[in-house]
Amino acid sequence: MDTLKPISLPAPGADDADFTKALMASFMETGFAVIADHGLDQTKIDEAYQASRDFFALPAETKQTYFDPNGAGQRGYTPFGQENAKGVAAIDLKEFWHTGRELPEDHPYRETMPDTPSVPEVPDFDAATNGIFKEFDALGHRLLQSVATGLGLERDWFVDKVQYGNSILRLLHYPAQKEPPPEGSVRAAAHEDINVITLLLGADEAGLQVRPRGVEDWISVSAPPGTMVINVGDTLQRLTNGVLQSTSHRVVNPSPERSKFGRYSMPFFLHFEPDVEIRALPSCVSDENPEKFPPITANEYLMERLREIGLLKEKA
Repeated sequence: MDTLKPISLPAPGADDADFTKALMASFMETGFAVIADHGLDQTKIDEAYQASRDFFALPAETKQTYFDPNGAGQRGYTPFGQENAKGVAAIDLKEFWHTGRELPEDHPYRETMPDTPSVPEVPDFDAATNGIFKEFDALGHRLLQSVATGLGLERDWFVDKVQYGNSILRLLHYPAQKEPPPEGSVRAAAHEDINVITLLLGADEAGLQVRPRGVEDWISVSAPPGTMVINVGDTLQRLTNGVLQSTSHRVVNPSPERSKFGRYSMPFFLHFEPDVEIRALPSCVSDENPEKFPPITANEYLMERLREIGLLKEKA
């Protein structure tokens, strides 16, 4: 297998049985899928990428004002040198921005889901990032309908678990490598995602690789124009007791001829609401596949994983 064949998402309201079957087959085989005809507004995509480029082009001291050292990287800016993959000492060669869900003023989740800072230095930044967040969020909810059906659940099983989920839009900037990177450092070391599913538009530079279960070699994955990469996260892996597996992936350093170019990417991490209990589905537990993971709330699991990747610092 050298690449993933795009799966066409039917129009809203159309029969999606074949799509669901193909999506689940791709998830079962690789933990990843490439979706065509996803329906996201291209104008909003372009506006979000431009806002991302404009933000990361700001002076370092300006960007630093949006960094909260006690915020575990969950909202606003996170500079270079903060995040590493689980079990990897080398720091990833990236900076990023997180936009979270807008909540009503009196919503109880505001205690664990803070507001996203406004960025007046980039006039269209707030509108562009919030706009694409909503596009991703709606598409993610629709994809979870197919996942639910594929798992033998009611089609809307995920709805009340993700409606106010702690989902995150990440704007990523991997800078040009004008000098050789530090020993052992790559743009993003091999890792699995924490969340339920990840939605990823194609980046402007290559580099994404995946290693499905039972496969020794890394496989380069690209999203052709108009398509999107979707992958299983660790939360969905726990929920399905490993029936759907979260696949290791990484972003490798560019080839010498491309090293002078930066890389911009825009994943959307779809999370459960903070107090949802992640417990293996009964249909995914059997004598042959006994329960592998203890129950845990989504917020407890998130905090556990943020500590592992260096974003949540232990208090002295």
